[in-house]
Amino acid sequence: MSKARRPTRADYKVFYPITTRWSDNDIYGHVNNVTYYSYFDTAANRYLIEEGGLDISDGSIVGYVVNSGCEYHAPIAYPDVIEAGIRVDRLGNSSVQYGIAIFREGEEDAAAHGHFVHVFVERAENRSVPIPQPLRAALERLA
Repeated sequence: MSKARRPTRADYKVFYPITTRWSDNDIYGHVNNVTYYSYFDTAANRYLIEEGGLDISDGSIVGYVVNSGCEYHAPIAYPDVIEAGIRVDRLGNSSVQYGIAIFREGEEDAAAHGHFVHVFVERAENRSVPIPQPLRAALERLA
């Protein structure tokens, strides 16, 4: 587990509950490291869909993950109730870097935290494009 400063809830703007699943646990009895990236993806995309109007099924613009990283501070395990905290650390022309942390319900310090980068692309051409205004406005609220 990382000895780095553990972020607290005060470091994040929006929180989403996430249900851990039996299959999230690994042979060591805690949530496997790769599963945290699924939690990050879930939180970021939920925000984009609910707050920015991202149409993941039929929209012409989509967000591709191009970079991610995570530091682990304390184990979590099924059936822990957890929440993902999300913020924007950097907002570029066609990309955004989120800061995301995973918290056990009721705990102030993060069990894990990291970053997650989306580049927005035009689906048909598969080329980066400026972040559409509704998404940009939603992301600015997290900065």
